[in-house]
Amino acid sequence: MNREQKRMMQRQGQVGADGAATTRRATSVADVQRRRTQRTGPRVFLREVREEMRQVAWPTRPEVINYTSIVLVVLIFMTSLIFGLGYAFSKFVTFLFQK
Repeated sequence: MNREQKRMMQRQGQVGADGAATTRRATSVADVQRRRTQRTGPRVFLREVREEMRQVAWPTRPEVINYTSIVLVVLIFMTSLIFGLGYAFSKFVTFLFQK
């Protein structure tokens, strides 16, 4: 384990300052198991989804149009490039085998 991984694990609370595993991980595993047994209701789930969706940074209309046009231009370019290479190679192979 390198220093970077060790520091990240210390920030997450998985490893103490001395490098030994902390006991906090055992409680977090118990918490995960407890959460798996407890189910949230549909109303709570939908409320939490709505709260999370409000935090999403949605793109503006001009951004969507810009990104869509970029994707379409790249798609047309790549399609024509692959078609052109396939056509050229097929012509080259048929030229080789005709003689």
